[in-house]
Amino acid sequence: MDVEVLDDSEDRPGLWNIPNMLTMLRLLIVPVFAALLLAGGGHDPKWRSVAWASFAIAMITDLFDGELARRMGLVSDFGKIADPIADKAIMGTALVALSALGDLPWWVTIVILFREIGITLMRFWVIRHGVIPASRGGKLKTLTQGIAVGMYVLELTGPLASARAWLMGLAVILTVATGVDYVRQAVVLRRAGLARERAAAS
Repeated sequence: MDVEVLDDSEDRPGLWNIPNMLTMLRLLIVPVFAALLLAGGGHDPKWRSVAWASFAIAMITDLFDGELARRMGLVSDFGKIADPIADKAIMGTALVALSALGDLPWWVTIVILFREIGITLMRFWVIRHGVIPASRGGKLKTLTQGIAVGMYVLELTGPLASARAWLMGLAVILTVATGVDYVRQAVVLRRAGLARERAAAS
């Protein structure tokens, strides 16, 4: 009897699809955004406004690429790897550049980047035991960070400058709080995974 070998590669989404192209666009925007933000000495309101526009485009694509991939059944290995890299690249570039320009305290940048990089590495550490889903708090953190950083990219004064400082403070609190919660979830997930492995081995 002939046995038909099924190739499941045909069921896997290809590289060139809308979600992945949005992720690639976000990666391409990173150096453009950095150049615009630092143009004219880094404090030219016109260049900062254009830099904000590019940052806004990156944040909008971040909102849509993952959701589109899930809804259209186009979740790919490339997307799983490139999407978080693109997110960290655009946010990290903005934070480091703003701190280097003296617009944002370095401790804010360090706290946020330490959390983001640490949680990403932790996800890979426990991935064989399961996936830690994005929580509502995590999504709110991302939104708050994006709005706050976007406001810092613009040359704001008066009440708006005070508002962005308060919003950034909220973003830092959410960053730390959700980071602690993700660590708790990772520990629980890893313990459960190791318990299953021991049970299977016995």
